[in-house]
Amino acid sequence: MQLQAPSLLAHSASVVMPSIQPAPPALQFNYPLPYGAILHDHGVQFAVYSRSATAMRVLLYDKVSDREPTKVIKLDPVTDRWGDIWSVFVPDLQAGTLYHFQADGPYEPGKGLRFNSKARLIDPFARALAGSFQRSTDGLVRPPKCVVVDDQFDWQGDRHLRRPLAESIIYEMHVRGLTRSSTSNTEHPGTYLGVIEKIPYLKSLGVTAVELMPVHEFPLCESDGSKPRRSNYWGYDPMAFFAPHRGYQSGKKPGGQVDEFKTMVRELHAAGIEVILDVVFNHTSEGNEHGPTFSFKGLQNNVYYMTTEDGGYKNYSGCGNTVNGNHPIVREMIFHCLRHWVYNYHIDGFRFDLASILSRNRKGELVPNPPMVEIIAEDPMLSDTKIIAEAWDAAGAFQVGTFANLRWAEWNGHYRDDVRRYWRGDFGVTGAMATRLAGSSDLYQPSGRSPYHSINFITSHDGYSLNDLVSYERKHNLDNGEDNRDGDNNNYSANYGIEGPTRRAAIVTLRQRQAKNMIASLLLSQGVPMILSGDEVLRTQRGNNNAYCQDNATSWFDWRLVERNQEMFRFAQEVIAFRRQQPVLRRQKFLTGTASRPGELPDVSWYGVEGESIDWEGTYHSLTCLLGTCWLTDPAARPVLIMMHSGGESQSFAIPEPARKLRWRLLIDTAAPAPKDFYSKHNGPFAVSNKPVLLEHHSLRCYVAE
Repeated sequence: MQLQAPSLLAHSASVVMPSIQPAPPALQFNYPLPYGAILHDHGVQFAVYSRSATAMRVLLYDKVSDREPTKVIKLDPVTDRWGDIWSVFVPDLQAGTLYHFQADGPYEPGKGLRFNSKARLIDPFARALAGSFQRSTDGLVRPPKCVVVDDQFDWQGDRHLRRPLAESIIYEMHVRGLTRSSTSNTEHPGTYLGVIEKIPYLKSLGVTAVELMPVHEFPLCESDGSKPRRSNYWGYDPMAFFAPHRGYQSGKKPGGQVDEFKTMVRELHAAGIEVILDVVFNHTSEGNEHGPTFSFKGLQNNVYYMTTEDGGYKNYSGCGNTVNGNHPIVREMIFHCLRHWVYNYHIDGFRFDLASILSRNRKGELVPNPPMVEIIAEDPMLSDTKIIAEAWDAAGAFQVGTFANLRWAEWNGHYRDDVRRYWRGDFGVTGAMATRLAGSSDLYQPSGRSPYHSINFITSHDGYSLNDLVSYERKHNLDNGEDNRDGDNNNYSANYGIEGPTRRAAIVTLRQRQAKNMIASLLLSQGVPMILSGDEVLRTQRGNNNAYCQDNATSWFDWRLVERNQEMFRFAQEVIAFRRQQPVLRRQKFLTGTASRPGELPDVSWYGVEGESIDWEGTYHSLTCLLGTCWLTDPAARPVLIMMHSGGESQSFAIPEPARKLRWRLLIDTAAPAPKDFYSKHNGPFAVSNKPVLLEHHSLRCYVAE
């Protein structure tokens, strides 16, 4: 870390000087990387790791369009090699310089070595890329060029927001998809700057953090420069972990995406919104033994990847190769990368894609206390950041609830499935629904973790949108070009009579009610809610539950929906605002079912429709949850009464006896049309304690005590 410290004032022992001193300048936090292209006052130092290389070169280019280098710097293996690090200082180079590495070495696939003396190699520590793969007629792969970057930036005093995870409401979104549609009416559609233009919308929705789908560099075309048969819209195909994606840049200056990305983060922070990155440290876009060589393969293939005895690649990612995350060299690269994003970009946290791969040792075996996972959790420079695991991989590991230690939160796949099944009306899941509503103590309490370690979600980029979850019973992925074989077949969805769009009023009403039920359940649950971008306005992907290659209207946010589905948008706004106001919904310790003092309500109690203690064996579709304020010291805390009914017929609920001593105002009724679906002024009608409450089929009611 480099700090700009205030200069010291000279003093004299014989003269008494005033104690008033000028205010120190604002601190500029940078994290200087030890490898890559390191900018100095009079040139650039290039440093790259390769244990088995016999020669190393730096290829310099004048323009992004250059097919051949204009200068080649040969490193002397005697004077320019220090251990396994090749390093050379080249004078007179500046920020914006374009370069590749090139390495000679053995081609022995059986030993995991795949050197190619002609390959142009992306620096593993490259801070920015420019251009794309160039067309090739000579068999050479010409990848995007690396850019020398100056990390100085006018942060205007910005610092990490440090919002407690328990207080967070996460909004998963795609940088390009948020504003790419012409309906966005933005000056810079599909870019980092376009996101800035939509900050007022994000702020009005009330979310506290955006979780950006991959923004580190990934290919825009095939390695031979041709247009891909299927575009890589999602970006889960990394090729440069330290570099923000050039495809989301509005300008054309090489490396300009760096300042644009930082500007986006700074402005989101100014609006009180944190930035979490979805990072993919489990594979790269170099693929398997049939894939191209343009970076890691050509520098030290058997270190960066898990290889097999015959020279192939272990494939725990489902994408052709697996990053060797627990090799010391790769561990070092990953933690430098995380520090780089935190200190040079002010990133507030990370969601680790297929994080179970980081639990595998160098042989691919799942191990307890894996070094990489511990390093991330214990690194003092990451202590302010949020770390979230997608606690599974493509080779059968499923570690939800058991992934790691107290620093790690997890995407809770059980929450997603149980809430979907409950509202679909499946039998025998009411108990599971209660467990998820209460923070999933079955998963996180045994390890000493807290409710906020559960990242609750019902939909994400991977699967149906909320609108499609209540509109389709079968996936419709033919546009992906894989004969509908891709995507999950087990979605726990329903269409309520017609597959896809319909004008039948009863079905449209029921679908919107179910969408409200799920949004309300998500935001009334203990744990940390994550909302998929567009669900608040019922965005549809037309039944596609794997839109990874749909860089078009299928995936883009249609901003006309904000007006068309204003009722749903308002509902989401109001429930988010209620959650942020109500500490009863954001407990940092698990509910116990006990009261702090005699006569007080327990922190939680569960009831059946008769108002008696619930019979978990006999309950099918109905559930009452009473949340008391005990153990809470916040004066804003109010008791909350939640009634849920997922059956196909109306159901009357008795108010539980312990709740009858309080006066309850209706806050949420998902069966009511707006504005009576949410009483934003907390002036809903009172419940009569000795009279039953009638819930319509598939509906939720929430009352708040006066």
